[in-house]
Amino acid sequence: MQIKIGIYGYGNLGKGVENAIRQNQDMKLEAVFTRRDPSALHVLTPGVAVCAASDVEKYIGKLDIIVICGGSATDLPVQTPALAEHFSVIDSFDTHARIPEHFANVDAAAKRGKNVAMISVGWAPGMFSLNRLLAEAILPNGKDYTFWGKGVSQGHSDAVRRIPGVLDARQYTIPVQSAVDAVRAGECPTLSVREKHTRECFVVAEDGADLARIEKEIKEMPNYFADYDTTVHFITAEEMKRDHSGIPHGGSVIRSGKTGAFCENTHVIEYSLKLDSNPEFTASVIVAYARAIHRLAQEGQSGCKTIFDVPPAYLSPKTTEELLHTLL
Repeated sequence: MQIKIGIYGYGNLGKGVENAIRQNQDMKLEAVFTRRDPSALHVLTPGVAVCAASDVEKYIGKLDIIVICGGSATDLPVQTPALAEHFSVIDSFDTHARIPEHFANVDAAAKRGKNVAMISVGWAPGMFSLNRLLAEAILPNGKDYTFWGKGVSQGHSDAVRRIPGVLDARQYTIPVQSAVDAVRAGECPTLSVREKHTRECFVVAEDGADLARIEKEIKEMPNYFADYDTTVHFITAEEMKRDHSGIPHGGSVIRSGKTGAFCENTHVIEYSLKLDSNPEFTASVIVAYARAIHRLAQEGQSGCKTIFDVPPAYLSPKTTEELLHTLL
């Protein structure tokens, strides 16, 4: 029996979820829900219903899981609790400081509806979070480091695009290689944000725009660039389309720790990702955890879960016997 899935929101992440479902034979995409005109939306999977977001409750009892693909700033804090009352759901909420608040709201809603909900699934938060937990448990006498990139930061790119005179922009977060090398060597350095990452911006400006002003506003922008060494390049729209149309990302979680009677032995644990497409990889993680949610729901569980709560075997379509023979 295939797991019946709905996608709520059909941007880059929603399209990635559809592609990931097509690679998993135990899953079937039943419906896509959109705030746009459904008649103007064309999905890849034949026979899939494309519905208005306002019609989602017509599918109560017809879907095993809804994957919610809205934005973390304003969409998911509203959408996930609302949908969790009626469906088992999963989202990729990534506003780290608000995760406890979001968890509490979704947990209450999911328990009212006797559904399973899972939040903050992807690679950061998500796979990076899980690997930090594992490394800390194994090496309690140690220190964690997270390096981002090289990759496109969609939030920082949007911040640059809001500057008057900017038509388009991409911002790349780049780890400082000397800092990465020191951590990998087990040195446990104390690093400021400036010492861990640099930022590089590629900007398409309006004709006649004050380039010096735009560069100054970027480099002095608080919470985004002011604390980093930032380089700004002005390029043409053609160069942007040719050289910066993708959404690559990645990074590393590294923990260096000591063991031994006198802490004489150093160990380094590293988990790294190099991604051609941030949203497509995030979608692939979400779809694997959607399978796990379905299994938890079948067991009669309810409430909100995170990536920390799921047995790894629940992610795989393989049986326990197959896992023992092929992966253990």
